[in-house]
Amino acid sequence: MTRSPIDQLLRPVNRFIHQEYTSGIVLFASVVIALVWANSPWSEGYHHLWETRFSIGIEEQRFIQPLHVWINDGLMALFFFVIGLELKREFIAGELSTIRKAALPMVGALGGMVVPALIYVAFNSGQPSSHGWGIPMATDIAFALGLLSMAGKHIPRSVKTFLSALAVADDLGAVLVIALFYTREISLIPLGIGVLLLTLLWVGNRMGIRDTIFYLIIGVVIWYFFLLSGVHATIAGVLVAFMIPARTKIDEQQYVQSVRKYATDFERADRQDGSLTTWEQHRTISNIKQLCLDAETPLQKIENALHPWVAFVIMPLFALANAGMHIGSDFFSTLANPVSLGVSFGLVAGKFIGVLLFTWVMVRLGRASLPNRASWKHIVGVALLAGVGFTMSLFITGLAFTDSQMIDEAKYGILLASLLSGVLGVVYLKRLSPVRKDAQDLRP
Repeated sequence: MTRSPIDQLLRPVNRFIHQEYTSGIVLFASVVIALVWANSPWSEGYHHLWETRFSIGIEEQRFIQPLHVWINDGLMALFFFVIGLELKREFIAGELSTIRKAALPMVGALGGMVVPALIYVAFNSGQPSSHGWGIPMATDIAFALGLLSMAGKHIPRSVKTFLSALAVADDLGAVLVIALFYTREISLIPLGIGVLLLTLLWVGNRMGIRDTIFYLIIGVVIWYFFLLSGVHATIAGVLVAFMIPARTKIDEQQYVQSVRKYATDFERADRQDGSLTTWEQHRTISNIKQLCLDAETPLQKIENALHPWVAFVIMPLFALANAGMHIGSDFFSTLANPVSLGVSFGLVAGKFIGVLLFTWVMVRLGRASLPNRASWKHIVGVALLAGVGFTMSLFITGLAFTDSQMIDEAKYGILLASLLSGVLGVVYLKRLSPVRKDAQDLRP
């Protein structure tokens, strides 16, 4: 196939984007930019930018909010929409599709949520900051997977799959926590309209509507009414995702047979000189396009289309808007407060203990087995990386606290804990010896 100049120009960019660790690098760069900007002579401009106000809606239902609110409540709803798509895909045909597959990562994720929350409560019991117990419960999947890729190619692929499933299950837990414990006072009429529209999507799914525009447009309206209702709008993203069809219109055998037939038809069709195709060839190409649409699920189509936007636009923007915090010469002394200590110990120690302990118990009881070619040393590395809780932890911070001092204290703890967990995890995994192909799973 002849490559045009623009193809050759974009080829390195496309190769970079499709690397496993790329989104983690972009996210890390956004964090660094935010920190440098917030601590530079232009720090006032940084804070002023995110306070710029924008409005949507009409008349009494008009929302006028700062830019950082639209990012956290608007763009992050799209982030949670993609999480919902990932969850549904994993439940249907992924690592969470059977009880045996899901048992180990689900229970490991549960341990990685319960123990950090308990540690945070131990530091903040009886104080106004106790409401932030959900902050150290989340693992940042982009950072964690990016760091695991940087640990080396000697890490078995099954370990990456385990970490992915653990992080996805962790995301599900975080969504439930947000829905149940970090939702404001509820307005029933907008919520009822939102639920009716969700029902409409469900009916459309059952009737066989596969047009992605139908689901996306109604999904935006649902987000708007959830925003009005007081239920956090990101929950709308997950609920809409679960309404997206996840079935193909034709099976694999029909697809293969039809592709062969159309390829033969195209080859036998009359040709003409030049770059243009004949009417017969054009009709065959159109048939192949429709065939591909029928063989692709709307869920995977939307997920594949949105994933680059989430990974390279929404998450970096969120980090840029929320990671900017002032770091003075007294940074470490300012960590001596219940919020920072609870968050940092919860993420570093709580995640490690919770994931490792709950996983060990499951294997010990014979309820699950370690991933193929993985040893307990690999699980230790995963448990360390699970303490990287940047994006979701920052998001829950904004829901848990309104006091600016508590928000900053939580951010200090998140920053320190994520950095420490990431470094410890990568260094530890890099020191592991490659696993032999004939190596057996280790059991306690």
